[in-house]
Amino acid sequence: MKGIFAVNKPKGPTSNDIVQIIKRENKGEKVGHAGTLDPLASGVLVIAVGRESTKKIADQVKKEKEYIAKIKLGQNSTTDDEEGEKENIEVGNNPNLDDVKKILPKFIGKIMQIPPIYSAIKIKGKEAYKYARKGQELEMKGREVEIKNIKILDYSWPILEINVVCGPGVYIRSLSRDIGKELKTGGYLADLQRTRVGDYTIEKAIEIKGIK
Repeated sequence: MKGIFAVNKPKGPTSNDIVQIIKRENKGEKVGHAGTLDPLASGVLVIAVGRESTKKIADQVKKEKEYIAKIKLGQNSTTDDEEGEKENIEVGNNPNLDDVKKILPKFIGKIMQIPPIYSAIKIKGKEAYKYARKGQELEMKGREVEIKNIKILDYSWPILEINVVCGPGVYIRSLSRDIGKELKTGGYLADLQRTRVGDYTIEKAIEIKGIK
C-alpha cells in the first residue's frame, strides 16, 4: 500500500491501531492518518503511506466531511457518547418530528461549538481528556465551526438519526449534546459512521484484515 487512501475503520480499534497495522505491512515506510475517529466510531479514515504522502495528508483534514449519527435522546452522558455515565432526563412530552425539524436550523451555518471535555484538544499542553479522567474540572472554550447541512434520516423516540455535512473541527458528540439540550430532553451520540472525507467515500474505502 502506497500513497493516500481511505480505510473503513470498524468500531473498537483506535485510529492509531489502524496506523500500526498498516505500519507492520509497510516496514520502513512512514504512515500517518488524517482526522481521528473515536474507538466507538466507524467509517472513513484517511491514511497516508510514504514520506511524500504524509507531507500532504494535513490537507485532507481541512476538507468537507460527512457523517451518519444516531442520537439517543432522554439521557445525558459524561462523555457525550455511549462510553460515559448516563443521567436520565425527565421529559414532559416527547418531541415530535416537527419539533425536531424546527430546532435543527439553529445548528446549520457558522456556529460556536464547545468541544467535549473528553477530547484530544490540548489545554496547557495536555489533552483535555487527561484532566477529565482525573476528575479535574475544565472550562472548555467555544470555537467557530461550520455545519453545512443536517438531514433527518429517521426519528423514532428516543433515537434520532441524522446525516451531517460539515467543515473541519466539528464534534458530532457536541452537536448531539446540543441538539438534546435545545429539545430539553438531553442527548448523546449513540453511534457514528463517517461516510466521507473530501473525495474519499465509504464506498471506496478498503477493508483491513486482522482488525477486531
